[in-house]
Amino acid sequence: MRGLRRRGRPVFLLMTVLALLMAIPHPSAMAALMPTDAVNDLAQGQEARGRILQFMARADVRAALVAQGIDLDEADARVAALTDSEIAQIGGQIEKLPAGGFLEFAITVLVVVLVVIVILKVSGKM
Repeated sequence: MRGLRRRGRPVFLLMTVLALLMAIPHPSAMAALMPTDAVNDLAQGQEARGRILQFMARADVRAALVAQGIDLDEADARVAALTDSEIAQIGGQIEKLPAGGFLEFAITVLVVVLVVIVILKVSGKM
């Protein structure tokens, strides 16, 4: 009987500790379903933040910031501190900016004029 008590002592101590741990009050987990709109807004906010960070990482943008006298580390810190609504607004404005600027427009006009000249020469009106 004494041998059984000696071998059972660690099990008894473990069971006592586990029972005491179960008796300690602990906060319950609060889980709820998230609406689809909230999840989409979160994903779009992260996507917009990524686009802005890619934009800020471009060499020409960094050169323009330095030319304006803006510290690059401070600009990165300010972008990181923007709220989701500010990020969405800036991301929308970046999307509306022309990608090629005036050069792209000039090339398009030149191509259209050349096509018109070729058509007129082929048709014999020029």
